[in-house]
Amino acid sequence: MNNLTVLEGNPFTLGATVTPEGINFAIFSRDATKVVLCFFENAKSGEPYAIAELNSETNRTGDIWHALIPDVKPGALYLYRIDGPRDIHKGLRFNFSKYLLDPYAKSFSEGSVYRHFSSIGTIESDCIYIPDQKPAQIPLFPKCVVIDDAAFDWEGDKPINRPMNETVIYETHLKGFTASGTSKVSAPGTYKGFIEKIPYLKNLGITAVELLPIYEFDETENCNINPKNGARLTNYWGYSTIGFFAPKESYASERNPGSAVTEFKQLVKELHKAGIEVILDVVYNHTAEGNENGSTYEFKGIQNDVYYHLVEGDMQYYKNYSGCGNTVNCNHPVVRKFILDSLRYWVTQMHVDGFRFDLGSILSRSQTGQLLTFPPLTNEIAEDPILRNTKIIAEPWDAGGGYQVGRFPGGRWAEWNDRYRDDIRRFIRGDEFTSTAAATRLAGSSDLYQYSGRKPYHSINFVTAHDGFTMNDVVSYNGKHNEENGEENRDGSDNNCSYNHGYEGACSNQKIERLRLQQIKNFFCCLMLAQGTPMFVAGDEFRRTQNGNNNAYCQDNEMTWLDWDEAEKNKDLVRFVSELIKLRKNHSVFGRKDFFGESEEEKKNGVDLVWFDFDGRVPDWSKLNRFLACELFGSRYKTKDGTQDVNFYIGMNTDLHDTAVILPTLENGKVWARVLDTSFPGVEDIVEEGKEEVLDAQRRYIIPANSIVVLASKQ
Repeated sequence: MNNLTVLEGNPFTLGATVTPEGINFAIFSRDATKVVLCFFENAKSGEPYAIAELNSETNRTGDIWHALIPDVKPGALYLYRIDGPRDIHKGLRFNFSKYLLDPYAKSFSEGSVYRHFSSIGTIESDCIYIPDQKPAQIPLFPKCVVIDDAAFDWEGDKPINRPMNETVIYETHLKGFTASGTSKVSAPGTYKGFIEKIPYLKNLGITAVELLPIYEFDETENCNINPKNGARLTNYWGYSTIGFFAPKESYASERNPGSAVTEFKQLVKELHKAGIEVILDVVYNHTAEGNENGSTYEFKGIQNDVYYHLVEGDMQYYKNYSGCGNTVNCNHPVVRKFILDSLRYWVTQMHVDGFRFDLGSILSRSQTGQLLTFPPLTNEIAEDPILRNTKIIAEPWDAGGGYQVGRFPGGRWAEWNDRYRDDIRRFIRGDEFTSTAAATRLAGSSDLYQYSGRKPYHSINFVTAHDGFTMNDVVSYNGKHNEENGEENRDGSDNNCSYNHGYEGACSNQKIERLRLQQIKNFFCCLMLAQGTPMFVAGDEFRRTQNGNNNAYCQDNEMTWLDWDEAEKNKDLVRFVSELIKLRKNHSVFGRKDFFGESEEEKKNGVDLVWFDFDGRVPDWSKLNRFLACELFGSRYKTKDGTQDVNFYIGMNTDLHDTAVILPTLENGKVWARVLDTSFPGVEDIVEEGKEEVLDAQRRYIIPANSIVVLASKQ
């Protein structure tokens, strides 16, 4: 065992920082009595080749332990061992026999925490503690990697900072996007493979990809078995973070330590070249260490009582607002700094454009667990000068009863709007008297966001997300089918607001299939024509199915991987979605910066939105049923090329019967021309800009059952 030279170092930058004199290491631990750095020759080393013990007099400033190691270079592999008092009833779980990951590590070597625990034949419980026990051999355990961020050439790349009202979000799993052989990429399921599909995304027209968690996690954490085929299931989605500064190692095509950092940066750079932003789905609400029966390999062994919410009176137990065993103590000053440091790193060094915060309400809980009106963390994230132009999106609820849709604290936060999802699903399904709720959602959900001073684009409108049915399954299943998750179909939501249109699952009945396709088009119309920021899930544009599974978190297989053959099979739907996105982009009336009635132009000339009944009159909202129609006055504004925009008539008939409508009269000799009609087959359903078909009858239009029509004014 070699002993390395240990110089004083500095406490200012936590983690492993490359300097001209060597690598500076720094870690927070308030109650530690001994801190040892351990260095490993390679990813599969079972024990360190060298150690560096930090001196509590010269290598400690306040609660920060720090050291400069001259003999260590970028690419070095390391872990910590930390000793200190062990009193689980007071929340202290120090254990010198454990190797610990650095919370600030920027990359990890190949390995698995849970395969390691399995290999030593123990359920790694914090209730089991043997003083003076030597560390086990760790050939399977991941090691932290020293990264030199200056080594990558960004070629002048910067985050795009596209306005939110011009954003169209495409939510996808990085691996699942290209993991199938049908993707025909050189490195399926990797950052590199994703790059090869960028032309598809650019042609589709989306402006941002929202990646399910790519912060380092351990997919082998899940022990469930698929009862159908006996296969071991995984933590596929990755909502169980281990490394908050490190991109997922197994998503790299090259498996050398640190390759994930380079490949992720290359992916961001290439997406930016295509004009596509990168939003990361991030999980700061809990970690993978679990509760009192879980494992110690990071925060628990560093300073458990600071990083986690613990039960007052007996701090061996963990509060569980996340539903995953533990809850990060987000508003503790030390933890707030950790989260902000992580976000700043991903923006400054990884050039990402935004974040979607999983179970975001936990970020607004106090150190004792109460929901705060003015939480320090959410306000700091919103006001942080480095993050100021970064998109921040909250999932505004948690598993502890927190529900903050429309009132997520912190100022400029956007929110996932589940009210939009449910109201639009019910309306398109044809539920009784849902027109009023749907109209409110389509107009931007002012009932939720206006009072707080926010704008329509702060509502993230979605019909589907990773959590739930795909859009195809919303129109193909009445109930969830999660039997393959190994939980006897108990997991996943039972409130899906879905309808199978007469047959459960895939079917060969062409009438049912035509209706399902039409309903999918209707959903996309609601997304792209509504005020707010639209988001949809990868593959919805070509009818990706999960066979009715609405909680496919553990399915790393063909159930969740995109089948690119379906993109070719359903190319007419892909074209329809692409043309819809173009329509939204070309006409700012679909992506307003203000709620209707707020702008100075409207205060002078009248509101830009007028609602109609099917007979062309002002609707009686208490009686309006399975129908919506409106005129949008875009002619008061200019298009992007400076020309005068047009008015739009949008009619939505979710009844089982066709409806004849009276169209509003246009002024100055203008006429109505058809842009789209979801009842039309194939390429006739939507036309390209400039090829709109002038209607023969300018006063009436028949909107078929379960259809949406859009007309544009034409000179």
